[in-house]
Amino acid sequence: MEFIDYYQLLGIDKSASQAEIKKAYRKMARKHHPDLHPNDAEAHKRFQQLNEANEVLSDPEKRKKYDAHGKDWQHADQYEQARQQQSRSNQSRAGGFNGGQQYSGNFDDDTFSDFFEEMFGGRARSQGAHRSPQFKGQDVQATLQLNLTDVYKSQKQVVNVNGKKIRFSIPAGVENEQTIKIKGYGGDGVEGGPKGDLYITFHIHNNTAFKREKSNLYKTLEVDLYTALLGGEITVDTMDGKVKLTLKPETQPGAQVKLKGKGFSKYKKEKEFGDLYITYQVKIPTHLTEKEKDLFKELQKLRS
Repeated sequence: MEFIDYYQLLGIDKSASQAEIKKAYRKMARKHHPDLHPNDAEAHKRFQQLNEANEVLSDPEKRKKYDAHGKDWQHADQYEQARQQQSRSNQSRAGGFNGGQQYSGNFDDDTFSDFFEEMFGGRARSQGAHRSPQFKGQDVQATLQLNLTDVYKSQKQVVNVNGKKIRFSIPAGVENEQTIKIKGYGGDGVEGGPKGDLYITFHIHNNTAFKREKSNLYKTLEVDLYTALLGGEITVDTMDGKVKLTLKPETQPGAQVKLKGKGFSKYKKEKEFGDLYITYQVKIPTHLTEKEKDLFKELQKLRS
């Protein structure tokens, strides 16, 4: 497998924080996004590598393995198991593997692959076994750009991954930057091992006037001074259409009303919704006529 320096790819140091990794990934992903280079195979490959780098370095456990084992990080657990097994074997017998060859127990990154191959390949041959170790295939990273209105309800979507069209269901209520796994749609396994998985990260653009927090929605609504003072009926947009509200007389600026069940879909629960919170903002009239000013002065005298 070709070694890719994920840190160099993202243009960051090995000491980079999680926030720096995220910032660098977003910058590079925008630059190399396939939508900007539709006929550039190299740009598409670069974008896939960026997703892979982000998936590994943004996960502390995976990053730790990558820092320790480089291109072989996915087999880190097997290496550690093999190392421990070799150590126990060295303590129990003087011989070692393959007719007396011994290992010290201290390995640099470049020797891991050879050591692992010899341990599981060489020793197996010496014992008459012919089966090589099986490994899961490479996981594949992909991104999908959607509008907020696209994930209000569940929908079918087709993505093109490495020339293969994959049809899957997007659950209602998926979050921005959320990643879902589609099992078995990654790279082919090694020596008959299982296929890797496909990880799809959603980049969701809010194309509405609402602010979203999980399944709840928030919106500031402007009402005129007279309706706020005297009350009246107003029309409010929601995700599934318009609703009429009765505004109470003497509604104060900043007053909030909750419309139960008029929020956003709950994740994987298409028929369950959060709430919509409307905050009233009273609009003060401008460009008053002389008559209007006189009337407000009369009102001021009455109030005082």
